[in-house]
Amino acid sequence: MMPDSLERKEEEHLRSLLARVSVLSQRELTIEPLGGGLTNRNYLVDADSEAYVLRVAGADTAALGIDRDQEVACSRAAAAAGVGPEVVAYLREQGAIVTRFVVGRMIKAVHIRKPKTLRRVAEAIRRCHELPVPVEAADFSPFAVVRRQRELARKRNVLLPSGLDDSLGLLARLEAELQTDDPPCLCHNDLLPANFIDDGQRVWIIDWEFAGRGDRFFDLDSFAANCELDDSQERTLAECYFGEARPAQLRRLRLMRLVSDMREAMWGYLQSAVSRLHEPEYYLTYARNHLNRFVAARAALL
Repeated sequence: MMPDSLERKEEEHLRSLLARVSVLSQRELTIEPLGGGLTNRNYLVDADSEAYVLRVAGADTAALGIDRDQEVACSRAAAAAGVGPEVVAYLREQGAIVTRFVVGRMIKAVHIRKPKTLRRVAEAIRRCHELPVPVEAADFSPFAVVRRQRELARKRNVLLPSGLDDSLGLLARLEAELQTDDPPCLCHNDLLPANFIDDGQRVWIIDWEFAGRGDRFFDLDSFAANCELDDSQERTLAECYFGEARPAQLRRLRLMRLVSDMREAMWGYLQSAVSRLHEPEYYLTYARNHLNRFVAARAALL
């Protein structure tokens, strides 16, 4: 957990970062930690009653497949579409990004699952997918991400579960079945409930650090998996997004949901050896929970 206040050395460092941001450099600033970050440290910055968010990259985040140049390009594209907050500054060498603070409520999963909210969220996701893909955006494959993170976890001596090879074998078969000729689109690739904010007028999507050119079905099902949508709610999601729910679409959604849980599991195993924001057991528990969901879901689907 983040402390309620900043240590003096930490605050001095943050103020030195913010002094590099022209719109903030001559203003009275108040800095408070923001909770909820699993990869970075986030801070609320008040500048003469205007609110901003400063995000400072955590240690070794490149090992997780995060490219900050790509993140900023995708964030700016989302902002241009009115879906993401404005990027105020990007301090590349310092690994820091400043955005406008979105005033609203974080949408909890229990609220996202309600039909009216689910419809509004689906519309926000679709607006992202309809955006031109920034030239800086690289291809995102959850299958390639899982393979890479597994190898990195092994190199860092993470103790992986004995049944993982069997699950990864199934993942390879899913990769073959889920090949598609559909054109890729701008995908967020990390649609956790905490990344949606409702200001009463629109749904905003924040934290674009895993964004890239990818498969819209993975985006939809990372959302469905992370919000624990049931079959009926997943059908509603498809109807809101596509205008209807065809059997082939629903099967693709449910198979891609397995992929999402495996990606989250492998992220957790690697994070246990990378991150300094939480104790390793925090990430290992996260990984085990998603791997267990993968195993339970595959028994029902395959």
